[in-house]
This record gives sequence, C-alpha cells and structure tokens, in this order.
Amino acid sequence: MMELKNKKVLVVGLARTGVSTAKFLVSKGARVRVSDSSPKEKLARSLEDLKGLDLEIETGRHTEEWFTKADLIVISPGVPLDIKPLRAAQNNGVEIISETELASSFIDVPIIAITGTNGKTTTTTLIGEILKKSGKRVFVGGNIGNPLIEYVIEGKKADYIVAEISSFQLEGIRDFRPYISILLNITEDHLDRYPSMEAYIQAKGLIYRNQRHTDYAVISNDDLLVKRLTKGIEPRKLGFSRERDVVDGIYYREGKIFSRIKGDEVYEPERFRIKGVHNIENAMASIAACEVVGCRRDTIQEALEEFHGLPHRVEFVTEIGGVSYYNDSKGTNIGATMSALSGFEGNVILLAGGKDKGGDYSVMAPLVQEKVKGMVLFGEARDKINKSIGSCTDTVLVGNLKEAMEVVKRTAVKGDTVLLSPACSSFDQFSGYAERGKVFRELVLAMKQVEAEPPPEGC
Repeated sequence: MMELKNKKVLVVGLARTGVSTAKFLVSKGARVRVSDSSPKEKLARSLEDLKGLDLEIETGRHTEEWFTKADLIVISPGVPLDIKPLRAAQNNGVEIISETELASSFIDVPIIAITGTNGKTTTTTLIGEILKKSGKRVFVGGNIGNPLIEYVIEGKKADYIVAEISSFQLEGIRDFRPYISILLNITEDHLDRYPSMEAYIQAKGLIYRNQRHTDYAVISNDDLLVKRLTKGIEPRKLGFSRERDVVDGIYYREGKIFSRIKGDEVYEPERFRIKGVHNIENAMASIAACEVVGCRRDTIQEALEEFHGLPHRVEFVTEIGGVSYYNDSKGTNIGATMSALSGFEGNVILLAGGKDKGGDYSVMAPLVQEKVKGMVLFGEARDKINKSIGSCTDTVLVGNLKEAMEVVKRTAVKGDTVLLSPACSSFDQFSGYAERGKVFRELVLAMKQVEAEPPPEGC
C-alpha cells in the first residue's frame, strides 16, 4: 500500500473521480490540495461534495507552485499530461500518477482490465453481469460509472474487480497489474490529444507493463495493430477472432462461437439480445475472461442471452412510418461509426458530426458508399467530414442535431434507417455523449408523438 500520511498530494481535476480521490486522500491523512481550471460556477456540485473536508481548493486556474511543491500528483482521466504545470512538476521530480494507479495500490483482489478504442463499456458491463450470475462478488467501474478508488473507500470485499481503463488512465500507471487484460481493438481516436497515432497505440500497450507469465492477455487476432503491439508480451495470450480458427482462444464460425480455453465449448450468438459484428467480438472477449476465472458455459450463455446492451450504443429507439431510428451517440470515433454501419443492410441516413478528434474520415468512404443513402452533418466537424466523404452520398450540412432531424423529417421514407453515430465527440454542443443521445431520443419521440396525434376536427 502507498504511504500517504502527511504527504502533500495534489489532485488535478474536480469531476467525480477527483472528488472521490480527494476524499480518500484526506481519510488517509494526506495534506490535500485540489486544482481545476474550470470556473467555480461549473463545479458547484463537486465543491458541495467536498464541503467540510480538510483540504485546499483552487478553481479557474492552475497555480504552478501547487504542482512543483507537491510530493505526489494524482490526475483525473480528462487531464492531459502535457499541460504546462504538470510539465513543470515533472521537471521538478514530482511523481505523477493516475487515480487508477492510486486505487490499485490498495486493491488485493484480481483485476480484469478492459481497454481498446471501441467496445470497452459493453465488454466491461457484460463481464460484470456474467460474474454476478456465476455467484461472484464483483465491483464494476474504472472509466465507467464508479472510479476504482470508490471500491477502496467502500471497504467491501469483492472476488474480482472489472474495470474499463482508458489510454489516459494508463498513462499514469506505475505498478498497476491486471490479472486479465483485454485489448479489444485499436483505431484512430483522441488524435486531438496525442501527438501521433503511434503515441496513442503505445499508451494502450501500457496495460501489459506489469503483467507476468501467470497473468492473461485477451487480444484480438484480427486487429493488426493489436497483434503488433502484443508481440513478445509476457502474459499468456488468448486470442479471439471472427476471421479464423484460434488454437489457443476463441473464434466465430458459421454462426457459432467456439472456445478452446477450458476444453471445447460452443456458444450460440443467435440467442443473444445484443446484435452486430462488434458485439460478437465483445462477447468473445467476455467469454474468454470468464472462462479463465472458472465460469460455466451454461451460465455464460444465459447471461449473454439476458444482456440487453447499453444506452447510446446502437440502441433502437422506435419506428415511425416504417423508418427505424437508432441512437449510437457513443460512436465518438470513426471506428465506432464504421462498426455501427457494418451492422445494417443499407438505406441508412447517417447523422454525424460534433467536435473533431483528429481522425481521417476518408477510411469511412467504402462503407458510406455501400450502406448510406444520405448523410446529415452537424457541429464543428461538419465541413471537415463533408470535404472528406460528403461526395460519397447525398449530403446535407446543418448547424445542430435539431436541424438534422428537420432534414430527416423531410427525406426519410419507409424502409430507411436513421442512425445517429457521430464519429466525433459531443463537446462542441453537449456536455457528453449521453446528453447528445438523450436529445436525439427526445427529438425522435416528439416526432412520433406528433404523428400519433389525431388531425384537428373540421368546422
């Protein structure tokens, strides 16, 4: 365990993770400061949560001396390591870690850590559901919902920790060691934060930094970047693949999932509630991890059949006049949008745009030509997307999501699928992907309400 008593510890970032981290550090006798560059009025809830605690807080700025004079700095997931005060602290020899690293030093149960560009949240949640159905005590958290430090604060004993881990969190690890690591895929993302694609790839690879030969790495055999990154790693590799048989792992063939991890097991995806090729991959990774820890085939199959999926991830909203509406607001990068499009036969009206993350939209061109009958682009990235792939289909540019739905009203016909899958983050116009998805859902249901209303009576 990390010794914290009387240490001068600075917490950077005052969202949920930062608040939980600050509370924990105070409970351990650390001398705590919290710094967030956002103005006080945006942090009212967090400030209220910390009221009465023995700590110092600054908002609206980062005082460099707070960083350089600290014994330890704990950063929240959204804080880039290259901001000026953190660079000054590094130059001054201050240790900088993520909340994931801090929490893991107080955790003594096996951790199943899931990373990758897409599918992390679904896979993390699904593994948690399978383990619970198998009678295991489980804490599910990390980059979704509950920060890892909240497990430590709660003091309840779990059999397994299942944690979604982002590349940002991995950048701040030192000794973090998962028993099972899962790397689902690597596609372009966060290139507005990383200096290059290679830097992003290497950040993902940090998940293997401390694993040993007694640990496991569940990896995609179909992703060339994953295979390159995992060549020569120490943990035992278990592959999963939709494209080829896997001798030591799990694969998909002719509508079935075959596992060779603990003998020969067969799973039936046609009975799963979650659909799409990306969810076949998420299911295979989940099966692999759960077989390693001893879950039975029948229990795993039942849990997969019962799992409904998560909001904002190719989520069916409703049908209006023969037009189906799907909410994939969580499609915040190009790879996620391509996965979503792959699951549809065609006649898709794609709603895309938002805050650009530095990716190359041209890779979407073949899928757009094959699947998309029309695109409606909105937000900051609309012009960049239009310049790259707008000529691949009928494309309309609008200012926001509400205006995009006005276009849909005029153009969608029976047999079409309207898919919100933005390929961008939401932060130009929304607080996050969840708010964007909620607004989309409300706009769609408002359209349905109008259609359902009887016409006014005549005179």
